[in-house]
Amino acid sequence: MGKLLGAYLFPHPPIIVEEIGRGEGRRAENTIVGVKKLAKDIKSKKPTTIIIITPHGPVFSDALAISCEERLKGSFKDFGREDLKFNFRNNRELVNKIIRNAGKEGIAIAPIDKDFALGFNVKTEIDHGTLVPLYFVNKEYEDYKLIHITYGLISPLELYRFGTILQEIVLNSKEEVVFIASGDLSHRLSNEGPYSYSPDGKVFDRKIVEYLRNNDFESIASFDINLGESAGECGLRSLIIMAGFLDGFEVETEVYSYEGPFGVGYCTAKVDIKGRDENRKLYNKLKDKERNRLKSIRENEDEYVSLARKSLEYYIKNKKRMKIPDNLSKDLTDKRAGVFVSIKKDGKLRGCIGTIEPVQSSIAEEIIENAISAGARDPRFPAVREEELKDLVYSVDILKEAEEVDSIDQLDVKKYGVIVSRGYRKGLLLPNLEGITTPEEQVKIALQKAGIDEKEDYTIERFEVERHS
Repeated sequence: MGKLLGAYLFPHPPIIVEEIGRGEGRRAENTIVGVKKLAKDIKSKKPTTIIIITPHGPVFSDALAISCEERLKGSFKDFGREDLKFNFRNNRELVNKIIRNAGKEGIAIAPIDKDFALGFNVKTEIDHGTLVPLYFVNKEYEDYKLIHITYGLISPLELYRFGTILQEIVLNSKEEVVFIASGDLSHRLSNEGPYSYSPDGKVFDRKIVEYLRNNDFESIASFDINLGESAGECGLRSLIIMAGFLDGFEVETEVYSYEGPFGVGYCTAKVDIKGRDENRKLYNKLKDKERNRLKSIRENEDEYVSLARKSLEYYIKNKKRMKIPDNLSKDLTDKRAGVFVSIKKDGKLRGCIGTIEPVQSSIAEEIIENAISAGARDPRFPAVREEELKDLVYSVDILKEAEEVDSIDQLDVKKYGVIVSRGYRKGLLLPNLEGITTPEEQVKIALQKAGIDEKEDYTIERFEVERHS
């Protein structure tokens, strides 16, 4: 019978590694003290295997990735210290069970070995999201096998379920295991960070630290992914898997440190496991909560959103375009405008297609055509499958007339969308999008979409939208 010994949240800034930071890491002194305490705690537990979840290995939109080579190797060469090398024993017996059991539950796993890495142009080397925590662990304790997993951009519910699968496999093994969730919190605490400042950064960090201190893993498991995106974090999905790994256990969490130097939030925390508690099994509760959330969205759709959803559903199921329903308002049947239809799944974009100016005879027809295109013809995504339809959330933007502006100072990312153009090349970005906080970002992305270089001459137009969601 296997045993869960504990779980940990480790941040992973390479600058806290003494040989890399060279004194600059002192700005994160509380974090350094925290990770050293976590490493000593792991030493006291003497695990036979460490499972680590990282954001910085090969990330797939539809699968988690797990390292399958017999030896797992890596170094800090990307940070100027190729001499800092690591070599871990892989627990391939558990790895094979994880791949098999997750597959049975419909959770895809990408098995990263040399052949797979070559075919998908990814690396087999261990990433810094793994190496930074294990650098500190190895200074205290090295007698363990490693399981190296990179989270995927799958739904929070699937991530949680994957955590429960890991738990089941450990408990049915002979291993004594600690779990490491590797991840930094917001990267937008200030303009000193890798991304521009967002007030959502502090909100995100405060909530996560509060939930950890209160052992509130249900709130972590059902956390708003959009807020996480806006905060620019990389640890939420690791924590959701950790929450699933602890499902059905009574736990006690201690936050050792939190600070935000360099514009990035770093939190160190350990979770002690006190014993089984069937009342703490959350998976079915989380599944019901998600089902009810989607049901509420469906029940509160206005006619614009409802038309977009029904038109894609009809097309996917019947392979043809639906007729305009008879009961629509005159705003939909008599007016014309450019329309964008956006589709999300699990909080992430699943498709978005639109028209800057109307090409159909009515807004209703514009919605029908663009909803079909967003779900079936967006070149960035595979076509929506019928089994996905129940999980999709729609929004419809009706574009108002655009006006040219003389300066970027006349833009407002919350109020205005932007159109950049040079000749026949045009790029559009809608207003009030998650993660877009400055007009400079907005224009830069629009230029990229248009294929226009920032040094070229181009015109900027702004427009407002009537958003239905």
